Amino acid sequence: MANQQPLLGASLDELTDWVQQQEQPAYRGKQLYQWLYDRGARSLSEITVFPKQWRQEMSGVALGRSRIQHRSVAPDGTIKYLLELADGNIIETVGIPTEKRLTVCVSTQVGCPMACDFCATGKGEYIRNLERHEIVDQVLTVREEFQRRVSHVVFMGMGEPLLNTDNVLDAIASLNRDLGIGARSITVSTVGIPGRIRAFAENQLQVTLAVSLHAHTQALREQLIPSAKHYPIEDLFAECRDYVAKTGRRITFEYLLLAELNDSVEQSADLARWLRGFQCHVNLIPYNPIVEVDYRRPDRRRVRAFAEALQQKNIAVSIRYSKGLEVDAACGQLRAQQS
Repeated sequence: MANQQPLLGASLDELTDWVQQQEQPAYRGKQLYQWLYDRGARSLSEITVFPKQWRQEMSGVALGRSRIQHRSVAPDGTIKYLLELADGNIIETVGIPTEKRLTVCVSTQVGCPMACDFCATGKGEYIRNLERHEIVDQVLTVREEFQRRVSHVVFMGMGEPLLNTDNVLDAIASLNRDLGIGARSITVSTVGIPGRIRAFAENQLQVTLAVSLHAHTQALREQLIPSAKHYPIEDLFAECRDYVAKTGRRITFEYLLLAELNDSVEQSADLARWLRGFQCHVNLIPYNPIVEVDYRRPDRRRVRAFAEALQQKNIAVSIRYSKGLEVDAACGQLRAQQS
């Protein structure tokens, strides 16, 4: 492991190799591992079990922690964090607590190049992919802030995870191995990149794959997701079916409900035709407003009618009213600025 690479995200074996390269005994690898993942150390100088002289010599080694620039707390207890990275870029991560769970919504890019019309992140500038340590750090930060174990992680923050697959895979490995978060408690969301879902299936992970669908026709999907013009909806579904066949894991389809645009019972029936005989689950998300566009959230009656129409076609469906709406921390509202 190169000295200049931040240590967060590294395995016990990698950390042991690193300390030995610094001419330290192997057991210091386990000490470093414990201080990184159990205690959340932010610098080597904090690790008091290390010799003082060595800590001073290694003062330039980065562990890979971010700095909280701002917190926005919603009435439901959801907290959105603006995190400043080592290069000064800002990302958002969200802690979503319930009585039994603490879920972290992590970002995978600074900005997002997909430019989805309904999404605040897509209205901003894409800058770069996040590194492994920058993803793992988000989960550690929320754990420290809430002072409780993180049970679930969703890759649904800023960015398109399958455009940063290597770092996402490395981060998932660390979350599972080093922070004890079960693979089945991790969800990776994508709007769909040609060939990337099949490639992701090759990893045979037990995570949940969530595909942002949001439309029942190619034309409407292109209106909402400009990149969809490179990815015909029939090709997307073919790739998703291959994923299910390869992994044995069902896919979740995220469907954003926009009033008078994609929320009619007739459109629900069209969607059901795509999903018939498919090992999947539909997650309906009533739209969370942003200032740049005039889309509206449908009323609860229309949301229920859409869900019931899918259920009548034997499609597994749930409705997700996002948390953190009041502080722009809900699905589609992240923009890396204070609320």
